[in-house]
Amino acid sequence: MTADDLVEAFQIEGEPVRGRIVRLGDAVDQIICGHAYPEPIANLLGEACALAALVGSSLKFEGRLIVQAQGDGAVRYVVADYDTEGALRGYCRFDPERLAQVEGGFARPGARSLLGEGLFIMTVDQGPDMDRYQGVTAIEGETLALCAEQYFLQSEQTPTRVRLAVGRANSGDGDHWRAGGMLIQHIAEDDARGPTREAWVRTQALFETVGEDELIDPLLAADQLLFRLFHEDGVRVFEAKPLQALCRCSQDRIVSVLASFDPAERAEMVEDDGMIRVTCEFCSRTYDVAPASLT
Repeated sequence: MTADDLVEAFQIEGEPVRGRIVRLGDAVDQIICGHAYPEPIANLLGEACALAALVGSSLKFEGRLIVQAQGDGAVRYVVADYDTEGALRGYCRFDPERLAQVEGGFARPGARSLLGEGLFIMTVDQGPDMDRYQGVTAIEGETLALCAEQYFLQSEQTPTRVRLAVGRANSGDGDHWRAGGMLIQHIAEDDARGPTREAWVRTQALFETVGEDELIDPLLAADQLLFRLFHEDGVRVFEAKPLQALCRCSQDRIVSVLASFDPAERAEMVEDDGMIRVTCEFCSRTYDVAPASLT
């Protein structure tokens, strides 16, 4: 078996193209299996997690990258966030009845079919002492990969290609959810580099040959896939960053949030046994809070 739950940056040798590749095994399986998601929702959430890791791993400071898409369709929103310590979490809210209508006999309707008209959002959070940066584009294209490509083109003027894949595969102990993705970006030409368009066109042609099965194959390592694609030019792979499914919820955080509510609002939250219960949307953990602890 190959190494999973990692993201690696790479550079095509001598060419103005850089990229990143992500492989998710146990991490995405934990995130998806934390809820009883039907297959189309599991697929969408897995793509969001892979995309968050691909983009977030480029951050040069401590913080978080949040990928979110929201619309008026069967899926209200899907969100995944990555922090620079390698923690991933994600959640999807949807209407089961509308989802059944959208499926229409297809196992995996795409992002646009699920979300409808709406927005694709990337947010960079540098911590409580810094303002958040948020980029927003309309949901265009049937996949989150196409949404991300459009985002980079409009918000950062950086030609970018993205490929995402999610599926179930046998990693030696039964079928589990897996996700993978690859991103390449064109480095603009300058006086030192000279013309770069031809190299970008050639790299995109190779990128187009990547199959979804290759991105999630538990027997094909990320480095092997990169060599398979770019061995003629050569590819330099940098140190891999490990990833894990990790939610940041805690009893202290929940207490802090509840304490910010008006006492009258908190009183309406008290259940018959005298406790307030809060369930984390991301990991499904439920916290019991005594009202007296909030005063």
